[in-house]
Amino acid sequence: MSDLDNVLRDLTREGDDVDRLVADLAPEQWALPTPATGWTIADQIAHLIFIFRLAGTAASDADAFKAMIAGAEHDFDGAVNAALADYKDVPPEVLLARWRAERAATVRALAAVPAGQTVPWLVNPLPPVILACAGIMETFAHGQDIADALGAERERTDGLKHLVLFAVLTRDFGYLSRGLTPPATEFRFEITGPSGELWAFGPEDSPERVSGPAADFCLLVTRRRHRDDLEVVASGAEADAWLDIAQAYRGPAGAGRSPGQFAVARR
Repeated sequence: MSDLDNVLRDLTREGDDVDRLVADLAPEQWALPTPATGWTIADQIAHLIFIFRLAGTAASDADAFKAMIAGAEHDFDGAVNAALADYKDVPPEVLLARWRAERAATVRALAAVPAGQTVPWLVNPLPPVILACAGIMETFAHGQDIADALGAERERTDGLKHLVLFAVLTRDFGYLSRGLTPPATEFRFEITGPSGELWAFGPEDSPERVSGPAADFCLLVTRRRHRDDLEVVASGAEADAWLDIAQAYRGPAGAGRSPGQFAVARR
């Protein structure tokens, strides 16, 4: 099984886990507020529909993708909000069916990209495996918002390794979104998966180090928990400062979450 096959398998699992959260909700529950200010559960699923449709189109029809993102390169946040408006009056059962269809279509489209070929994206073309990792990040983050709205627990698997790797590759996003210059020093990341397996990235002798459980690390880099409520630790001044600004997505960081907003035990 190729790296892409593995990531697509875990992208499917992550989507299925979120699907289980919403599949049996009553219609009124789709209107529940989530920790993302102004976003309901329905908005979270609408956002995922939009992101998956973008990714699937990028992988299957480059010209159609360029038409979809015309103007969004400079205001992706605005494009996201506009997309939410498009789904405002869509019934929950239709939203759910569309999300399932877009997820399946995106996995098929990414799997069909010829080996060695990249996929157009918002800033730079990406290998399909990296775009699939980004899909895991999006699904994890917005799925967490839904779980928090419902007071539900989420299943954690070693599929989080793909999100961890994506966050390592995008370490600088937190700096760039704030107009800061990323440090020249490479960080060492030592993250422990749910199975207990250690995932290490970066120079072993780096003075700037980040370590902790994978679930907590992923909650940090998606800004779904404040660092004070997580077991992610850093040594080195630059690494410690990074914990305050870490984000695994481009664009505005958003408000994040407040210390103590959630029980530490809730992951």
